[in-house]
Amino acid sequence: MRADDGGAVPAWAVASAVLAPVAMIGGWTLAAALQPGFDPVAGTISALAATTATAPAVMTAGLALTGAAHVGTALGTRPLPRAGRLLHALGGIATVAVAALPVDRAPQAHGLAAAVAFGALALWPAAAWRRGTTHGRTDVRPDRPAVTRPAVALTASAVLLALLTWFVLELQGVGPARGAWTGLSERAVAGAQALWPLAVVLSLRADAARRRSGTHP
Repeated sequence: MRADDGGAVPAWAVASAVLAPVAMIGGWTLAAALQPGFDPVAGTISALAATTATAPAVMTAGLALTGAAHVGTALGTRPLPRAGRLLHALGGIATVAVAALPVDRAPQAHGLAAAVAFGALALWPAAAWRRGTTHGRTDVRPDRPAVTRPAVALTASAVLLALLTWFVLELQGVGPARGAWTGLSERAVAGAQALWPLAVVLSLRADAARRRSGTHP
């Protein structure tokens, strides 16, 4: 898969990659703290953003900021293949749609947006690995950042999909805890999906710095 020729990851993409987990995890933590009696193990993130919640604006803002941050990071990770960046951006846009469509006001649209967001954010790492040309043939470049190598990228997607499957099973009441861990499973997948772009950005930045120091000792 070919990468775009866009140079190193800019500093603002690092900021957006940091913002995603801060907004997501910080949003659900603060919103739950403001809602007496809320059970984060069983209760969903969407419930915290519903219009009937104690402080829906907190979780709604957290979701919107997370989605915008994903789009920003996708725009800034120019060394990655375009397919992966497009899926990442799609996940961000769908996350903003989740924020704009409260589950109690638009349950079907909310569910569709959430499905697109979770799916795209779980699959984009698998589309973001890179190939290079070595001795006239297309081959995996061993000197590339670990996060862009096929084994790592595909493993990341596999883990994210496994967490997403756990959440879906709990949501349907057929998971290991028969739905009692719906909130926990959702936080596991949402948190992991928010953190992976940061790992990718930091790896790309470290690789760019290493190459510069090797070229200009």
